[in-house]
Amino acid sequence: MAAKVRFGTAGWDYPDWFGKVYPKPKPKGFDPLRYLAEYFQTVEINSTFYRPATSKVAQSWAKRVEDHPDFRFTAKLYKRFTHERAQVWTKEEVREVRDGFDVLLESGKLGAVLLQFPWSFRNDEANREWLRDLTKAFAAYPLAVEVRHESWNVPDFYAELRERGLGFVNLDQPLFHDSIKPSSRATSSIGYVRVHGRNYQDWFRKDAGRDARYDYLYSAKELEPWAERTRELSREPGVSEVYVVNNNHFEGKAAANVAMLEAQVTGKRVRLPEPLLETYRKELSPIAAR
Repeated sequence: MAAKVRFGTAGWDYPDWFGKVYPKPKPKGFDPLRYLAEYFQTVEINSTFYRPATSKVAQSWAKRVEDHPDFRFTAKLYKRFTHERAQVWTKEEVREVRDGFDVLLESGKLGAVLLQFPWSFRNDEANREWLRDLTKAFAAYPLAVEVRHESWNVPDFYAELRERGLGFVNLDQPLFHDSIKPSSRATSSIGYVRVHGRNYQDWFRKDAGRDARYDYLYSAKELEPWAERTRELSREPGVSEVYVVNNNHFEGKAAANVAMLEAQVTGKRVRLPEPLLETYRKELSPIAAR
């Protein structure tokens, strides 16, 4: 039996989505998260990368999607553990992260915790040890590891992930020297696909802002290989859930492209927010539910 596949976006708090994904002017009492949960089955929480969520904030997130029993969050791990590795973390830092994640886990809304490492995180013994210690510290959660450097693309790394029940994140990203290539690999019960865009001009440009780096709209043809990889992941023995997350967020492109992926994977038309359909009518009209 094929795994459950959930499609969604990385984040929801984007001012430029009003009039593109969300209605504009903003309706009174409008809740972007609740709105997205009407159309997508997952959202990747970005804010936890920049600071740990408090239990109160996590409770609010879970409550806002409680009307959707099949909805699950994925959440990025705090960057202190993945990008700030000069000093060993403390027990207090682990506790702060767990305060929020425990609430999501207990609510039944936490699908995966994403350990997103930068391209500079290479496969050497020190980094392998860092990763082992980190995944032990957060072993209470379903974990998925994103590495971006090609040095990790070796059999013993995947074998260790399988042995320890850790998921692997399959990436679409601009491919430069030693960037890890696209794949359809599952090493745990969770399959994970992250689609970042292909903005080669700005991906590694130091002065590029967040919006510039993720400003890319995929064509249907460019997404087709990822639809096939998603189907392959869903048929992998032992895989029960697959998360497909688009991160090319600028002006709502992530929402448009993940809807296109959902239609390609399922072979069905999809419900779309009206502003999104209006913004990307050429791309979305063929897949929009009538």
